[in-house]
Amino acid sequence: MNTELIHVGFGNVLAVNRVIAIVAPNSAPTKRLIQEGKQKGLTVDMTSGRRTKAVLIMDSGHIVLAAITPETITGRVAANRGPSGPARLIQQDNDGE
Repeated sequence: MNTELIHVGFGNVLAVNRVIAIVAPNSAPTKRLIQEGKQKGLTVDMTSGRRTKAVLIMDSGHIVLAAITPETITGRVAANRGPSGPARLIQQDNDGE
């Protein structure tokens, strides 16, 4: 299996094929998930001190904080995979097209 890497800002890259979900950080359950991850040492902060705009949940149980929006991450995945890849279909569904 090939590892697909995506740039998530400030020189940080992430293995996209290990991501289970990308969520916004503003809901209470997501905030609890981040706190629990910090307590267990499973949180990886890739924001470089900026505001967290996306929370990525990895298949290893790690929680990754990113300073770019979930839509931007989805767009970068779609650009890497081409217009017919699964990420492009997800992005179109979210836009209502």
